[in-house]
Amino acid sequence: MHRFLSNNKDELIARCKAKVAQRPRREATAAQLANGIPMFLDQLMRTLEAQENGEMGESLRISGAAGGDATALSEMGVSAAAHGKELLGLGFSVDQVVHDYGDLCQAITDLAVERDAPFSVDEFRTLNRCLDNAIADAVTAFGIWRDASVALQQSSEENERLGMLVHELRNYLHTATLAFSALEAGKAPIGGAIGAVLKRSLTSLAALLNLSLSQVRDTAENPQEPAFSVAVFAAEAKNAASLDASAKGCTFSVLDVDAALGISGNRERLLAALVNLLQNAFKFTHAHTEVTLSAYAVGDYVWVDVEDHCGGLPTGATTSIFQPFVQVGDNKSGLGLGLSIARRNVEADGGVLTVRDVPGTGCVFTIKLPRRTLH
Repeated sequence: MHRFLSNNKDELIARCKAKVAQRPRREATAAQLANGIPMFLDQLMRTLEAQENGEMGESLRISGAAGGDATALSEMGVSAAAHGKELLGLGFSVDQVVHDYGDLCQAITDLAVERDAPFSVDEFRTLNRCLDNAIADAVTAFGIWRDASVALQQSSEENERLGMLVHELRNYLHTATLAFSALEAGKAPIGGAIGAVLKRSLTSLAALLNLSLSQVRDTAENPQEPAFSVAVFAAEAKNAASLDASAKGCTFSVLDVDAALGISGNRERLLAALVNLLQNAFKFTHAHTEVTLSAYAVGDYVWVDVEDHCGGLPTGATTSIFQPFVQVGDNKSGLGLGLSIARRNVEADGGVLTVRDVPGTGCVFTIKLPRRTLH
């Protein structure tokens, strides 16, 4: 495979650029691709060549072991992380980060079929491992820098709002202080014009404080998050997680969703929670089984289910599985934080995340969110 990639590198890059250009609001640029497809192709070729020569240590150094390593990025992981950061800076979304690597996978497959180029099972496994690690590291870096950017923006906006409030408070207080000083010096009667200035300043000061308290209360009790389509939300999750299913060799089914169903909240945060659940399902479901995503209404709530075929949970796992750093399965490749983060994200928008064990079969993770009307 590494010789095929080397001989057709320019063609593969051209096909990736063509696929990128077909998507709305996308344009392949030199900045976007600097740490992207060309570098990934070079690393993939070197990984495959090292593997062919029996140099497994060098192969893993370049591309990382299956499942990645959160404590030490591989060479491929470092450049993929840089690629994810660059895509954020160019204004792209997390699904477009995934699509960039999916484009290359599709281009390699299509060209191999056209050229009748046979690849071994081991080579395909290595390709999937490299794609899986690169996507994971790119998306992780994208998320970290996006969250930092959002936090910085929110901090800036909050500082501006607080500065305006302090400015107005200081003006009213300054006027009231001057009026009080004049009255205290006996220069004017309390019932005169100076007294009226003091009264007006204190009244305005109280009104400004009451308005600020009211705004804080309304924000806390009635967050104004727009409703969005559950069907579109499920489709976004499918796009983001499909490559994980392909890498595991399992079937990924997304059941039809009622187009009228709506939910509200921080869309990116909720999507991250759902994708986390899907990645967890792909990680633990048995090979050649099915992972199912479904969404439906139950009374005034929308339930989003992720069902796998992991064989069932260990005794007592349903009460501990969402705790940080807890890993209940045999696969310990992660840090045990994914489910904890997913629950935190769901609860931040007034939802509930639970798990139901199906002994001998698998388990079902369910996100429950208040149902909203789509406008």
